[in-house]
Amino acid sequence: MPNALMWADAEEIGIQLQEKYPDRDPLVVRFTELHKLVTGLEGFSDDPAKSNETRLEAIQMAWYEEWQDAAK
Repeated sequence: MPNALMWADAEEIGIQLQEKYPDRDPLVVRFTELHKLVTGLEGFSDDPAKSNETRLEAIQMAWYEEWQDAAK
């Protein structure tokens, strides 16, 4: 099994979200929905209660960078 995903793995989570939801604009995803998307990723094993606005924003920005790269 690959390494477990944790909240601190913003870049890897962003990559996986882009792969799973390539047509979603990350900037219109609310943090409540983003939390559900992240905790639903295969391999995510951190405590769902350990998320916070800072972590979700870092994940959203990492996903946004991947989304922009894919649009080029």
